[in-house]
Amino acid sequence: MQTKSIRDHIRTIVDFPHEGILFRDVTTLFADPRGFRMAIDQLLHPWAGSRIDKVVGLEARGFILGGAVAHQLSVGFVPIRKKGKLPGPTIAEHYTLEYGEAVVEIHDDALQPGEKVLIVDDLLATGGTCAAGIKLVERLGAEVVGCAFVVDLPDLGGHALLDRMGMNVHTLCAFEGK
Repeated sequence: MQTKSIRDHIRTIVDFPHEGILFRDVTTLFADPRGFRMAIDQLLHPWAGSRIDKVVGLEARGFILGGAVAHQLSVGFVPIRKKGKLPGPTIAEHYTLEYGEAVVEIHDDALQPGEKVLIVDDLLATGGTCAAGIKLVERLGAEVVGCAFVVDLPDLGGHALLDRMGMNVHTLCAFEGK
C-alpha cells in the first residue's frame, strides 16, 4: 500500500466561498491521525536543531498547527488574532486583502526582544496576513527565523512576497490556480 502524501489528504471544494474559487480544505488532513502527524513533523523538520523560542500561529487554522508544532519543539505558543479578539493590551498591524483591509493583533508582551520565532499557518495565498504577522513580531523585537505552511498557492504571490521580505519559507505542497 502506498503512503498518502500531504497533498492527498487535502480536499478541494469548488466554488467556496465564492464562484470560481477552488478552496483547499485542510480539515480533512487534520482529521486523519497519520496525515496530521506527518504534517506537523514536516512543518518543523527544517528547524530541527535550530533555536526557536516561540511558535506564532496565525488565526485560525494556524492555531491548530502552531500549537502542535510548539508542543513538539517544547516551546511556547503565541496567537496572532483578528482585531478585538485578544483580552489584554495589544499592538495592531493593518494589511490589504484582495478586496479591502484587515487588522491583526498580538499581545504587547507576548514576545521578548531577541526571541527566535517560527510563524505557522495552514495556507499561503497573497501573504498579507503573514507579512502583517512578521511586522508585529519584529515590532516586539523578536526575530522571525522562518514561516511554515501546509499549502502554497504560488499563483497568488504570497511566497514571492515573503521571499522579498527575506523570509525563510517552507511549504509542504502547492496547488496551481486561485
